[in-house]
Amino acid sequence: MTFDPEVEKLLVRMRDSRMPAFEQLSVPDARRLYMVQADTIGGPILPNIVVSDRTAQGPLGPIPLRLYRRKGEPETDSPALIYFHGGGWVIGSIETHDRVCRQIADRAGGAVVSVDYRLAPEHPAPAAADDAIAALSWIRGHARDLGLDPDRLAVGGDSAGGSLSAVVAQAARDAQIPLRCQILLYPSTDVRPESWSYPSRTANAQVPPLTRPVMDYFMRHFLPNEALAQDWRVSPLAARTLEGVAPAFVITADCDMLHDEGRLYADRLEAANVAVSRMNFPGMIHGFIEMAGALSATHEALDAIASTLRKYLNE
Repeated sequence: MTFDPEVEKLLVRMRDSRMPAFEQLSVPDARRLYMVQADTIGGPILPNIVVSDRTAQGPLGPIPLRLYRRKGEPETDSPALIYFHGGGWVIGSIETHDRVCRQIADRAGGAVVSVDYRLAPEHPAPAAADDAIAALSWIRGHARDLGLDPDRLAVGGDSAGGSLSAVVAQAARDAQIPLRCQILLYPSTDVRPESWSYPSRTANAQVPPLTRPVMDYFMRHFLPNEALAQDWRVSPLAARTLEGVAPAFVITADCDMLHDEGRLYADRLEAANVAVSRMNFPGMIHGFIEMAGALSATHEALDAIASTLRKYLNE
């Protein structure tokens, strides 16, 4: 395993900060720490983005949304990326990924709609997936009210949010909701017991921020019913077929526990004749899309995401 030099510096910085590990904390404290990390290494909050908070109707109540547009962008018929944040289904939020969504809106143009789905342990699996699917349906049904084009929508997200994006793309196919593409950033695609045989799970088990103890912590809260690991809404790689889902852009990181399952999901998409673009980042760690204040690779990935969105949403 060889880290990018910027990653090496960041890991030293993280170690020297003496912040506690997520698995050592209560869930409320882990959520606060995640927000602190976003503020510390997430880079600047871009001021040229217009932000408005909305609410979608979910299966068990309201789902908070945040709509992002670059200043001067048209406020009608905008193409849009519907974004699902990471955080192990437990600790992320609209706020932890505010910088990421601003960056995408600034670089890609159009709109970004961030979805604040329900979290575990208060709402274990499959609540997050149910909210994500409901959010897509609601956003498309209210697209004109939001200033969006209902026929130019994409989904995307990182880690747990990448999992949810893959799930929503499958649900959209089944509901005959057209999506232009899906952006999967180092997605979690398989939490079945056999997933622990993936080499990247062993090779990168002690690489922060997603170590084996952190992953176990998330699973303990998110998946108390282990039988649900076989459900495609939890392990999208377990789906019977991926035929007919939206074209995909899959980003992976070499020094990430989830590297292999992201690659395997891209393989299955290609086997199902889905158009797939891939981008692997040597020396990068899990969560790097949130580290614009520390890593050059973050900006390279953001530019690639923006280019993909322009390609699919503006054609």
